[in-house]
Parts: sequence; structure tokens; C-alpha cells
Amino acid sequence: MATLFVEPGALRCELSLQACTMVPDGIGGFSEEWTEAATVFGRIEPVAADSRFGADQTLETVTHRIVLRRREGLASGMRFVKSGRVFDILTVHDPDESGRYFVCRVREAGL
Repeated sequence: MATLFVEPGALRCELSLQACTMVPDGIGGFSEEWTEAATVFGRIEPVAADSRFGADQTLETVTHRIVLRRREGLASGMRFVKSGRVFDILTVHDPDESGRYFVCRVREAGL
């Protein structure tokens, strides 16, 4: 199994790691509230972009890979935010099972 090599200094992009909590809205429903869980540093790598036309609108999807140092509590369903850009975390995995890094597959939201 190949070991993931991360060049020193490559994890220099500051990201806000956010978690969602459901807050009662007072009338029997819930609303999402995103709160910052941590500030982390990582590397953002674009992977793919897709544009589809449907329902009289163009739907844009951009996916990225974000590499960061391993940390407890990181899970799919959370998100990263950088300068107003929102990256929804789809998957989290340790690519070489060394316990040093996580690779997150993310989808950029709001495009």
C-alpha cells in the first residue's frame, strides 16, 4: 500500500469546519444551525465540474478533494467554509491507514 505523501507547507489553506445542529423553530419543526467546530488547515484540490440543464435552470456541481491532518470528530455531513465558499463533506477516509491524514471528498455548494 502506497503512503500518502504531503509536501510540508501544502496544508496552508485555512478552513472553518462546521457541524449542523437541528434547532426547534417553536411551531413543531426544526431549522438547521451551523456552528464552527474547529479551524483547520488543509489543501483543496479541484477534481471535477459538471453543468446540467434541467427544470429551466442550469445546475452546477463542483467537486473537490480536501486533504488535512487527522482529527477526531470529522465526519460526513459536516462542512468546510473558506471565504464564503461552502464545501459539503461527502466522505472522509484515511487513504493509507497510517493515521496521519484524512482525505475528504466534498461538493461545493451554492454555485
